[in-house]
Amino acid sequence: MYYDLVLHIDDNDPKRMNLALNNYANTAAALPEEEFKVVLLVNGPAAQLLKRDQAELAAKAAGFMANGLSIRVCRNALKAFDVKPEELWEGVEIVPAGMVELIRLQREGFAYIKP
Repeated sequence: MYYDLVLHIDDNDPKRMNLALNNYANTAAALPEEEFKVVLLVNGPAAQLLKRDQAELAAKAAGFMANGLSIRVCRNALKAFDVKPEELWEGVEIVPAGMVELIRLQREGFAYIKP
């Protein structure tokens, strides 16, 4: 079975980000014997949630990232919402365009979930 997943967040709502992180945790717990990838793709106003001042979310995400969660953010969103790369959580990857990354992941077979 193939369980690769992209979780997509585009609004500046900490509850939505927390839900996405919980989605990752629940997926990982449900598939202990499976190999799979999960990407949390962030664009639009949600880029602001990846700033280090979101300490509670950052701490939660750090543990998941250590276990394989990949968090990617749109460079266009960073510019649009004045978020500097050095303000991002440790380990967040910047992609040139969030929508292009989303298309690429879906073409690779990732299931799309928007919490």
